[in-house]
Amino acid sequence: MILTDTLSGPLLTLKIDVDTYRGTREGVPNLVRLLGLYKAQATFLFSLGPDHTGWALRRALRPGFFSKVARTSVLEHYGLKTLMYGVLLPAPDIGKDCTNEMQAVRDAGFECGIHTWDHVRWQDNVHQQAAAWTIRMMRRAAARYAQVFGAPASTHGAAGWQMNPVAFGEHETAGYLYASDGRALLEEDGSLASAASGPHRLQDANKTLPCIQLPTTLPTLDELLGRTIDGTVITTANIAAHLLKLTAGAKRDHVYTLHAELEGQKLAPVFEQLLAGWQAQGYQLASMQQYHAKVKDDLLPVCPITWGEVPGRSGRLIVQGAAR
Repeated sequence: MILTDTLSGPLLTLKIDVDTYRGTREGVPNLVRLLGLYKAQATFLFSLGPDHTGWALRRALRPGFFSKVARTSVLEHYGLKTLMYGVLLPAPDIGKDCTNEMQAVRDAGFECGIHTWDHVRWQDNVHQQAAAWTIRMMRRAAARYAQVFGAPASTHGAAGWQMNPVAFGEHETAGYLYASDGRALLEEDGSLASAASGPHRLQDANKTLPCIQLPTTLPTLDELLGRTIDGTVITTANIAAHLLKLTAGAKRDHVYTLHAELEGQKLAPVFEQLLAGWQAQGYQLASMQQYHAKVKDDLLPVCPITWGEVPGRSGRLIVQGAAR
């Protein structure tokens, strides 16, 4: 059973983005086993439609795209076959082909939710798309989720931290009480730019949206690997220590986004170091559901829908704006 009680002490909420067919088939079961060893909770957010990862090659003209590819060894972590899906190979239907893997996550006691229908289409297009396209994509994902799990989803985490006002409005239609669609603003070393970052509600025009946002407050592995920070090149040998330094000292709740394609596969040893380190620091490893239970009755700030940049990631994404 998923734990629903409010946990005491600081929470380190683990939000797992599952982007691809391979990540669902291979990375997800690995993460379930690893989390079980540490008796950690987490939230798995699934991509539920076709895997068009190969279409991501169209991002080649974006500023910062090639530097990220070079830093994070995309081919090594995703595999050549995945990078061909939708280009030279047919796109597998993740929701149809990986039903058993998804249901096994629920059966192991972990919270599940929606990441997207088609990861690449959503990430590359939603910012400029109209209402009809946005609603169609979100409702296709919701329908497939209900088909896989036999019940509607209770939460959402946007692919690539990309949304638009209509998409946020769909959360109310779906009845989501909480989601994790955006990021806290970070300094170059990955530390928080504002101590006020954290759970909030969004304001769209003059309307305050009821869904509580639980933004990611820590950098992801692919945003750190290969960068030089304070004179040190971040590698797989020191990246866990760098992240643990960010969570040491004054304790506060955090949300960490990991990926089934990275921490669930070649970077699993790094993730295990993080799990052990966070527990040693006194954090309770929690799901989004548990984090929401802790903050749902608090007077939360209301922030406008805002786009911005995060160090180590190309392009603009949803970030937490200044409270009004």
